[in-house]
Amino acid sequence: MKKKDIKILLVDDEADILEIVGYNLSQEGYQIITASNGREAVAKAKKELPHLIIMDVMMPEMDGMEATELIRKMPETSQTIITFLTARNEEYSQLVGLEAGADDYITKPIKPKLLVSKVKALLRRLKDDDHGNSETLNVGGIEINREEYNIIKDGVEIVLPRKEFELFYLLASKPGKVFKREEILDKVWGNEVIVGGRTIDVHIRKLREKIGDDFFKTIKGVGYKFEV
Repeated sequence: MKKKDIKILLVDDEADILEIVGYNLSQEGYQIITASNGREAVAKAKKELPHLIIMDVMMPEMDGMEATELIRKMPETSQTIITFLTARNEEYSQLVGLEAGADDYITKPIKPKLLVSKVKALLRRLKDDDHGNSETLNVGGIEINREEYNIIKDGVEIVLPRKEFELFYLLASKPGKVFKREEILDKVWGNEVIVGGRTIDVHIRKLREKIGDDFFKTIKGVGYKFEV
């Protein structure tokens, strides 16, 4: 996918942040769309279908957490890449962001070149998706279509955010194999995207809630495996 075809939605209630970040990313050739609050972000996400959303957390009318949850619930944007851009860098805030459905968490202030580098790393997965993988897995009575990001369990479709799906697909691709935490971070998030140490735990917990607790086993001090 060419840069000129990639849409990035910037959401922040500070006009100077929108201007600075928007300028640097537009200079890279991306299409830039802006919103100044969460409510506007949800509306523009539904209308524009951006490939990436850079979302502030603390905003008037509707904060970034609530906006992200709503965006994740819409089928047309459930797989959109979302990263938070915020001054709040406490671990608690990061975990809440992941709970809401974010893929990554960037703290500000951040140098423009570093931000551009992180955006490129996040968007690199779009290139991987372009090549596709039409293989469909059938494990434990669950059908998983990698190309369509589709999961069917007991005749019911389960919609997962992109990162949850990729983690689930990785574990289910080799039932019984123990995937080390480092391997999971590398294959699901990539070496260039920095995420907190609790990221995997949060995503596993959400998968247990949606898919079933019995499918996922924790190997203490090592990682996780999928059991059928």
